[in-house]
Amino acid sequence: MALIPNHGAELYFEVHGTEGAAVLLIQGVGAIGNAWKPQVDELAASHRLALFDNRGIGQSTIEKNAPFSIAQMADDARAVMDAAGWDSAHVVGHSMGGVIAQQLALAHPQRVRSLALLCTVARGKDAVQMTPGMIWTALRTSLGLKSARRKAFLQLIYPKDFLRSIDCAALAAELAPLFGHDLAEQSPMAMRQAMSLRRHDGTPGLPSLGGIPTFVLSAAHDPIAPPKFGKQLAAQIPGARFVEIPDASHGITIHQSTKVNRLLADHFSRAGRPASGE
Repeated sequence: MALIPNHGAELYFEVHGTEGAAVLLIQGVGAIGNAWKPQVDELAASHRLALFDNRGIGQSTIEKNAPFSIAQMADDARAVMDAAGWDSAHVVGHSMGGVIAQQLALAHPQRVRSLALLCTVARGKDAVQMTPGMIWTALRTSLGLKSARRKAFLQLIYPKDFLRSIDCAALAAELAPLFGHDLAEQSPMAMRQAMSLRRHDGTPGLPSLGGIPTFVLSAAHDPIAPPKFGKQLAAQIPGARFVEIPDASHGITIHQSTKVNRLLADHFSRAGRPASGE
């Protein structure tokens, strides 16, 4: 674990595992790198995994007037690869992290061995839609009793049927270390991330990613990045493979971690063995 400087920020990152293909993991809005723990726990025995906190989130800091955009966060991801000593890596992004991963591949295609884009979109505004339902849910995550705010957050990332069957308070307490905070409290930086995401549109460049093996994964009940947007994303990248998982929502990497990890390992294998000197 270390802190590295990059364009007005200090980025906290960790590398897990000592053998196998290099994999860079990029998280989404309001999430810290530790939200990848379910992937680290299962994949680190056979892969080298780098995770990090996006600028201004978790243990990563940011200066007052430092640049802040999807393009800058993609450059941060590149800086983490440099610090890890990797010439290239399989790149996995969840939600906003998937948009950052796309931008990283557009800016530095030679650094990206493959792309795995999970619960994400091509145009940021598709994931930040101000529909009445999303506005109401967003309000419920920030107003009222903490118990109600935690439950509203869980409803964004888990299927409703699943939440009816479990103790939501216990689940929220279990998830807090993965997100780096009580689920009733959201970082002010999360709104800044969401607005940067909304302004970003990488669709014009997507056809150029056809030379990069790409896997797009959607969850059937995802209210943030519905499967239709995953299908659109996959259709715009020549050769991309699309998979939709039923009985899952935006928190698929946690809720369905074993299934996701199996799909990721298969994707890395399909994309080929790591190059020597990686």
